[in-house]
Amino acid sequence: MPDNKKYILRAGWLSIIGNLILSVLKYWAGISTGSMALVADAWHSLSDIITSAIVLIGGKISRKPADDEHPFGHGRAEHIASVIIGVLLAIVAFDFVIGAIEKFGSREQTHYNTFAWVATIISILANEGMTQYAFWAAKKTGSSMLKADGWHHRTDALSSVVILIGIAVGGSFWWTDAVLSFVVALMIGWVSFEILSKEITSLLGESPSNELLISIRETAQKACKEPLHLHHIHIHNYGNHTEMSCHIKLPSTMSLNEAHEICTEIETAIQNEFGYISTIHPEPITWENPEI
Repeated sequence: MPDNKKYILRAGWLSIIGNLILSVLKYWAGISTGSMALVADAWHSLSDIITSAIVLIGGKISRKPADDEHPFGHGRAEHIASVIIGVLLAIVAFDFVIGAIEKFGSREQTHYNTFAWVATIISILANEGMTQYAFWAAKKTGSSMLKADGWHHRTDALSSVVILIGIAVGGSFWWTDAVLSFVVALMIGWVSFEILSKEITSLLGESPSNELLISIRETAQKACKEPLHLHHIHIHNYGNHTEMSCHIKLPSTMSLNEAHEICTEIETAIQNEFGYISTIHPEPITWENPEI
C-alpha cells in the first residue's frame, strides 16, 4: 500500500492554498459585478479550505495504530471525515437555494465585467487540476476521503462552468444570476447525497456481493482437499484494513491439530488473494444436512 500520508498531505495543502487564492479572486469579481452567484461560488471555494483541513485531520487519525479502545484501528475516521464533507456540501447547497430565491425576488440584473470572465476561467482550470490530483491520489491509496474531496473540487469546477455560461448570456436576461445560483445548488446537493449515501452505508456495514462470496468460497476450497461447506461469511471493513469471519464444516473424526492446520491454510489463502484478515470457526459435519 502506498504512503497514504504523503498523498493526503499533498492533496490537503494543494486544496487549501489553491482555494484560498480562488476564493479571493471570485469574491472580488462578485463584489465588483454585484453577482450573487460569483460571491456564493467564492464561499464554496472557502468551504473547500475547511473540508481540506478535515481531510488532513481525518488522514492523521486514520493512520493511528490500534489501541485498547479501538482494537481494529482508526481507519473508519476516513469515512467519518467524508460524511462531514458531505454535510458541509449540503449546507452550502441550501445556502445557494436561499440566495437564489432572494435574487429572484429582487429582480436585479447583474452586469459582468472582464475580471469576472478571467476569475471564472481560472477557477475552472484550477479546480479541475485539483480534482484530477485528488482522484489520482484516491486511486493510488484507495482512500474514500480523498475521493470525496475530489468530488468537492469537481463541483467547484462544474459550478464555475455554469457561471461562465451565465456570464456569456447574462446581459440578455435579468434572472440569469438567480438561475445560476439555483443550478449550482442542485449540483452540489446531488454530490452531497452521493457522498453521504455511500459513506453512511460503509459505516453501517454492507453485505458482500454474490460474486465476492463465490470467489471467497472457491479460494478457500482450493486450499483444502476436504469439502468445506463454507458459510456464515461476514466481512468487516475498517477503512485501511478488512477482516472476515466464517464457518466451515469438517469431519467430526478429524483431530484438533488437523482442523487448525486447515483453518490456517484457508486464512493464508484468503489474505493472499483478498488482503483480508480472517477468523475461521470449524464445525463438525452434520451428515443429515451438511450445508447447515
